[in-house]
Amino acid sequence: MRRMDCWLGVPLCAALSGMRRAARVWRQSRAQDRAVRRVLFVQLAESGSMVLADPAMRALTARSGAQAYCLTFAHNRDSLAIAGTVPPERVFVIRTGSLRVLAADGWRFLRDVRRAHIDALVDLELFSRLTAALCLLTGVRRRAGFHRFEGVGLYRGDLYTHPLAFKPQLHMAQNYLMLVEALFAEDVPPAPRMPAAMPVPRVRRRALGGGELAGVRERLRRLPGGALGDERLVFMNANASAMLPQRRWPQGHFAALVRATLARYADVRVLLIGAEDDRATTAAIAAEVGDERCVDIAGCFALGELPALFTLGAALVSNDSGPAHFAAVTALPVIALFGPETPVLFRPLGEATVISAGLACSPCVNADNQRRTRCTDNQCMQRISVAEVFGALCRVLDVRPARSGALE
Repeated sequence: MRRMDCWLGVPLCAALSGMRRAARVWRQSRAQDRAVRRVLFVQLAESGSMVLADPAMRALTARSGAQAYCLTFAHNRDSLAIAGTVPPERVFVIRTGSLRVLAADGWRFLRDVRRAHIDALVDLELFSRLTAALCLLTGVRRRAGFHRFEGVGLYRGDLYTHPLAFKPQLHMAQNYLMLVEALFAEDVPPAPRMPAAMPVPRVRRRALGGGELAGVRERLRRLPGGALGDERLVFMNANASAMLPQRRWPQGHFAALVRATLARYADVRVLLIGAEDDRATTAAIAAEVGDERCVDIAGCFALGELPALFTLGAALVSNDSGPAHFAAVTALPVIALFGPETPVLFRPLGEATVISAGLACSPCVNADNQRRTRCTDNQCMQRISVAEVFGALCRVLDVRPARSGALE
């Protein structure tokens, strides 16, 4: 996708920018005519960013009463449902199984989005050329997105009616909120002028039905080792997207952390979480620990069940990946481990403790390099000590009493 974004995206954005400049007078005169009742958010690739974007989607509704729609890749549909702000019937998806499928779904989206009568769109992607082109081709006349101007970022043409400079010193949730503000700004071009000093937003807690919790409790009772009773549940996520495996803390470190946790807390059970294709990692950690109170549950719970599962937990230790962000819709304390990326931008919005090694080479991926790195030795993660993470976990567990009857 990155290669396609470069070799196809650059000439496509350049051509579309030229066409837009030729028709700018006509388009500008009509861009603000319609009231904003339906707004499309474009967030394709990052599952955790779905949660980071949720405050912006809610801010849009609070400000204008508009309905939020979303375009995402098919494998991220469940991530969008974690926060529950955009109902399934207002979600457009594009599959990525092959180039043919990608093109067919893109064409279908362009047809369906016009039928939905979208009044405005917000492109949340960081300097993706293909999404910039796709946004223009929707025919939506009011479009907000990140623009490089003279600063950070990659060329993506001049395809937005409401361009905004990306601010790497602000949290991504703040950048997303500024895009929503940009959508309603009147002093364009070249860029909306608005105060950047806004607080980092919080994610709305997910309201869970009794049936959701009951189903998760029942499945937890069936875990190896019998009924869990009053044991506290500590979740550990040793996985990270294959797109950026450098974010992974070493398996041996996780195994050592599990052993230390079980040795100190007799009332704790550690659950190793992940998707079905993460089981090689979680199984290896469970085997290395060799304790029945360390249970591999990778692939046992669907993504949409994580809010209910996390509601029953005492803590989560996670690499910088989706689960650390998904926990923000619950009260679960998170210990998030950062290396190749910066918590300045991507710190989880919930009750989070962030740990990093603080090396000079970190972060090595950013908007300017399309989150690419040649690093094959992630010292930024390897040098995060087990003792430091264990200390942070103890500070959480020591102030959280046993969950009496948590699984009743």
